[in-house]
Amino acid sequence: MPHNTPACPQCTLENTYPDGDHFICPDCSFEWPQQEGSEDAQADEASKVVRDANGNPLADGDAAILIKDLKVKGASSVLKKGSKVKGIRLVDGPDGHNVDCKTDLGSLLLKSEFLKKA
Repeated sequence: MPHNTPACPQCTLENTYPDGDHFICPDCSFEWPQQEGSEDAQADEASKVVRDANGNPLADGDAAILIKDLKVKGASSVLKKGSKVKGIRLVDGPDGHNVDCKTDLGSLLLKSEFLKKA
């Protein structure tokens, strides 16, 4: 029987199998979706890249600096321009808020367009 499932993207072993609309690696327990039309999947993934105000790609764990003062809903304070946020996490939040970070005012969702990579 020919083996036409891809190697695991996490551990690179080829002992994978399809399960519904996912592939599963029994060696490392990693699961990933089966994607038809890899060109479309690559184009979708390229469009999901989160970029800062200068066009630099952001990644989980990066540090960033605010480029303008931001009023925070529900708080009487303002996040000041030049404030550094560390350990950002990329999310798919509401209204384009795609960066989760911890600030002096607590954990907030921010838009990447108001950040520059530190």
